[in-house]
Amino acid sequence: MTNSDKPSMMSSPSFNKLIYFFTGISLIGFLDAVYLSVSHYTGHISCSVVSGCQEVLVSQYSEIFGIPLALLGAAYYLFILINSLLYIDNQNKWSKLMLSYLPIFGFVFSIYLVYLMFFVIEALCQYCLLSAGTSTLLFILGLIFIKKNKT
Repeated sequence: MTNSDKPSMMSSPSFNKLIYFFTGISLIGFLDAVYLSVSHYTGHISCSVVSGCQEVLVSQYSEIFGIPLALLGAAYYLFILINSLLYIDNQNKWSKLMLSYLPIFGFVFSIYLVYLMFFVIEALCQYCLLSAGTSTLLFILGLIFIKKNKT
């Protein structure tokens, strides 16, 4: 049996579920970040679970070099979404690399932003927490992706 005859771990049913889960989570993150971006530019956000969304949205930490963090988040999630779709379509090696390692940086940045919400701004935004949750899930999926690539 040659290497080309062996069934690939990347085409197993569990791996297919993983990549589709990756796609779904990145879509949720993208939609959340787009909502936050629109809210940033309109200057108003309504919270139903916590009451600190407006404080977080207008804080000095909501932008980097004049660019809303929510907009950067939307670009990040869109990039992950496109790469997961590219990987589904043609098993693109570059996309596999991005899906494996880019969520590490997104997760670390999310930890920093959650720290700012809790300890500096002292206000919580439910949509920002949702983004941190999706970033955490993508990080976990990326680690699983790395592990499956090594087996």
